[in-house]
Amino acid sequence: MKKIAIVEDEPAIRENYIEMLSAQGYQVSGFADRASAEAAFKNTLPDLAIVDIGLGHEIDGGFLLCQTLRTLSKTLPIIFLTARDSEIDTVCGLRMGADDYLTKDISLAHLAARIGALFRRMEALEQPADANALITRGQLTLDTQRMQVFWQQQLIDLTVTEFWMLHSLAQRPGHVKSRNDLMNDAKIYVDDSTITSHVKRIRKKFIALDSAFDCIDTVYGMGYRWEQH
Repeated sequence: MKKIAIVEDEPAIRENYIEMLSAQGYQVSGFADRASAEAAFKNTLPDLAIVDIGLGHEIDGGFLLCQTLRTLSKTLPIIFLTARDSEIDTVCGLRMGADDYLTKDISLAHLAARIGALFRRMEALEQPADANALITRGQLTLDTQRMQVFWQQQLIDLTVTEFWMLHSLAQRPGHVKSRNDLMNDAKIYVDDSTITSHVKRIRKKFIALDSAFDCIDTVYGMGYRWEQH
């Protein structure tokens, strides 16, 4: 049974998530603040952590907790689940090592789907590579089994959301994907500006590896497309 930790300072919200995930067959522990969570994690790590950013009097307590978790484990799946939806907060959360960043308007069913996707990715990483799961587009390789992306044979560290958005674009090079298409393919429900932020972060990760990268085109008023050069 997978163990999930939920760090959320609002008791009603915390209990709601605990009840929902317990019904999904997970063993769930809830924490109201960073201190109690850190004390527990130093003894035993969960299999996945769901963390709010604002924790009690600590406006950015979740960010600090994420940093602590990353010192304890480089691979533990971490999801930020918060009411804060600004691009700055999203970028900060992902840079600190979170695997996904979701806002609290997401449905419980979609939260469960994101958790399942992260567990499948972790399990896939432990399996032998499957050549049938590879998609190659020029210098780009996507491993749909392990949810990994390689550019020029070097790993690009994408979140689950970013992986499925890139997968959506790369499946049909030259075909324009609207922001709504990308949202549906990544199974997230956010506003257009958040989709734009995700695409910007994907580009930046490729450019950090290859300054000449220019395969994701913005099509004004329509969306984005993958251009294979």
